Amino acid sequence: MGRLSLILGGARSGKSTYAETLASRCGSRVTYIATAQGLDDEMAARIAAHQTQRPTTWETLEIPYNVGKALKSHPGHEDTHVILLDCLTLLVSNLVMQASSDVDAPDDRKANELVASELEGLVAAITDNSPDWIVVSNEVGLGLVPPYPLGRVYRDLLGWANQRLAAIADEVYFMVAGIPMRLTPSDHDPGFP
Repeated sequence: MGRLSLILGGARSGKSTYAETLASRCGSRVTYIATAQGLDDEMAARIAAHQTQRPTTWETLEIPYNVGKALKSHPGHEDTHVILLDCLTLLVSNLVMQASSDVDAPDDRKANELVASELEGLVAAITDNSPDWIVVSNEVGLGLVPPYPLGRVYRDLLGWANQRLAAIADEVYFMVAGIPMRLTPSDHDPGFP
């Protein structure tokens, strides 16, 4: 297993930029997993803007869900130096939306099952591969409680997914105003239990 770096933060905190900087330092062969779906004009424009920021030498895979399964069927990803998944936030959102046809009465059982299965496959892909991994995700637990049921289900599942990846990560960073704050101590810190 390579190293896993988890990059957390709020919207527009610099998560993706920092993750891309880390990825470029890890080696020349980068596989970028994009989880966003261009379902409306605004999201399509955001996706296009992100695409222009990435080096053209990076391989981009658009995988809105079933990341672990998709990587197993994609030849050559083991030869990459680093896999950058941007982002877990949209991956969980895609699954919650897939499970819930009614915003006022989401199927939280089905959403839980889909997210748990996705995380199981993702963790297996991370631990079974030799490349380093960088995963970007929003920290959604610092804001207000969402006023609608679907938002609360989403917030809870993303918080759980972040915790699951943080538990196996070699390093976790929290981004504030473009500044990375390391939440996990370095390997030489004797004070960490």
